Amino acid sequence: MSLLEVDNVSKRFGGLAALKNVSFTVEAGEITGILGPNGAGKTTLFNLLSGFLPADTGRIAFDGQSIRGLKPHRIVNRGLARTFQLTRPFFGMTVVENVIVGCLAPRVRDVHVSTERRAREILDQVGLGHAADALVDVLPYGDLRRLEIARALATRPKLLLLDEPFAGLGTSEIEPLATLIRRLHDEEGLTILIIEHKLREFMQLVSRVIAMDFGEIIMTGTPAETVRHPRVIEAYIGKAEADVAAA
Repeated sequence: MSLLEVDNVSKRFGGLAALKNVSFTVEAGEITGILGPNGAGKTTLFNLLSGFLPADTGRIAFDGQSIRGLKPHRIVNRGLARTFQLTRPFFGMTVVENVIVGCLAPRVRDVHVSTERRAREILDQVGLGHAADALVDVLPYGDLRRLEIARALATRPKLLLLDEPFAGLGTSEIEPLATLIRRLHDEEGLTILIIEHKLREFMQLVSRVIAMDFGEIIMTGTPAETVRHPRVIEAYIGKAEADVAAA
């Protein structure tokens, strides 16, 4: 049984078919990537998986149980957490208070462990221990990205969805964050599903790629197979340019 099973899932917004009969699985222990140009349906898919939008059709099962139609807080309490493309901290609170909120989720609440102590341990884990008592309002953007991951980790997820974690980051900030993501997978055994447009870093992180275009999956394969696939090339650089490149 796969950790995540998505079967014939579709979503429409009026006359626009954002997702069309999308099916795939994610196995426990994988880092799987979702690749596609803007408008391919990637973030819509994340919103369906995490309960922020309802699917119109299809089946979504996590850890053997259906999660289609569940509210986001119930899905988090099943062990599926996400970050957002646009960071969403609780402004006016400290960094550690932001993480404590995640530590209060029913699935991780433990009367024998201080939530503040656990929150500080998570901040150390993501490299933000030095900023624990600072107001989140003063954090630089790169640290807000790390805080997004820390808040998700506070819920002790089995599966972590990362929505463009490198967006808006400079070259010097990307590699340390990529190293953190690798460590969460390699040392903590965390299963990760990631959307990212920084292709070099994306391809170095993932073991399997699900490529999308216009709301459909156009191929699934290894990173090496993906970059050679004609439909992926066409989706990213256009048919005319792809024909020139192939000539």
